[in-house]
Amino acid sequence: MEGKPPPRRKPKSLAGYLEALSRPVFQAGMSWRVIDAKWEDIRGGFADFDPGKVAGFGLPDIDRLLSDPRMIRSKAKIEATIDNAQTLLELDAEHGSFARYLRSHGSFEDTVADLKRQFRFIGDTGAYYFLYVVDEPVPPHGEWFAAAPGRGRRPRGTDGKARRRTSARAA
Repeated sequence: MEGKPPPRRKPKSLAGYLEALSRPVFQAGMSWRVIDAKWEDIRGGFADFDPGKVAGFGLPDIDRLLSDPRMIRSKAKIEATIDNAQTLLELDAEHGSFARYLRSHGSFEDTVADLKRQFRFIGDTGAYYFLYVVDEPVPPHGEWFAAAPGRGRRPRGTDGKARRRTSARAA
């Protein structure tokens, strides 16, 4: 499925929203192929992303997930998923539904900004991915990507200073 956008589906339950929100959390800094290969096991480890169950995970559950080689064994990402389940339940209760929360913002940009504020490990790209796969309105990817400088990735091992020095030498 490389090069093709993921399918868009309106979740039928909060578990669908939590799963869609958790994919970019686990993908951050990793290959999508690794995440795809482990996703069924990750889903199982997180109780099929049932937010009520995941929100109740404690230290024994974190230790269980960290010791399971089938998981992405990042304590920060595991804890973020648990915190995100708690936040999802709170927003669902506050707004009468999570879908209503998503539509409570004035624009795509406002929704992205609030997702980044509310949820751990969610940045611009993760928020775009999440809104896309849960079938919320998003701008065309090419336009969105081009509209905001800094969304592109720099090659590893480079920073702004290194690039400027290279440019200055070439001039």
